Amino acid sequence: MSAGLFALLDDVATLVKVAAASVDDVGAAAGRASAKAAGVVIDDTAVTPQYVQGLAAERELPIVKKIAKGSLVNKLVFILPAALLLSQFLPWLLTPILMLGGTYLAFEGAEKIWEKVSGHTEPEVLATELGPEQEKKMISGAIRTDLILSAEIMVIALNEVADEPFVTRAIIMVTVAIGITIMVYGIVGLIVKADDFGLMLAMRARTQFAKNFGRRLVKAMPGVLAAIGAIGTVAMLWVGGHILLVGLGDLGLHGPYDFVHHVEVAVHDAVGVAGGVLGWLTNTAFSAVFGLVVGAVVVTLLHLLPIGRHPKGDPAAH
Repeated sequence: MSAGLFALLDDVATLVKVAAASVDDVGAAAGRASAKAAGVVIDDTAVTPQYVQGLAAERELPIVKKIAKGSLVNKLVFILPAALLLSQFLPWLLTPILMLGGTYLAFEGAEKIWEKVSGHTEPEVLATELGPEQEKKMISGAIRTDLILSAEIMVIALNEVADEPFVTRAIIMVTVAIGITIMVYGIVGLIVKADDFGLMLAMRARTQFAKNFGRRLVKAMPGVLAAIGAIGTVAMLWVGGHILLVGLGDLGLHGPYDFVHHVEVAVHDAVGVAGGVLGWLTNTAFSAVFGLVVGAVVVTLLHLLPIGRHPKGDPAAH
């Protein structure tokens, strides 16, 4: 009896160890997959705060929460099942889909630069002027924008774990979807409430140091939001360009990315301790320039075609 019990306990302990190892493997794979999608995650984080600018303080977090829920539905209900089925039965389609998304990101980045340079920015509708219906449309627009970015995040992440068994792949992707959504919209929530926190410190803090910090925080937030927007634009060009370069190589056109990789290796080897960082920056810079070129071509074509003419004042546009 006791021998059987100890054998059973030993089997249970073994199963627990296997399960723990599997959890560790899933966590590590989810981390790798999320890191690959970092550029799009940065863009996703940069895009959302603009939807709540100008809103009353009590409406900011509820709207961010609604967009976050929509983002999670996008990832788990629409994108994940389709992506898993494609990876299982039509894996060769993942690269073209990634490249389409990369082209879209390059277009978005190039169009933002064009609007800044040309001064053709469309007039904004102040969030304070939005009624319930307009607010609902704005949230829907934010969720539609998130659908594109979430699709890129999920497909990039899936491409990183494509060799895993189907069930493991699914578990990893659910982990990525939930983890990235919490991270992105948690950061967005902190960003949109930072000025309120600063104002609270400036008015209610007991020490002069805290009051001064609060005032500086309030003054700094417009610049912080502008910097986040600029980072998001660069991230779109970098990620879009990198996806396109790697995709061209996967489709047999190796020249462009081989050139970038050779320059990256040359910089890495020529510089000492900082070679890894400078090599990565070189690859990123070339990817961003390639993304800008592709995006500029698409922007030019769309502005010449009727489908590229967007209605003015659409609060869902970004």
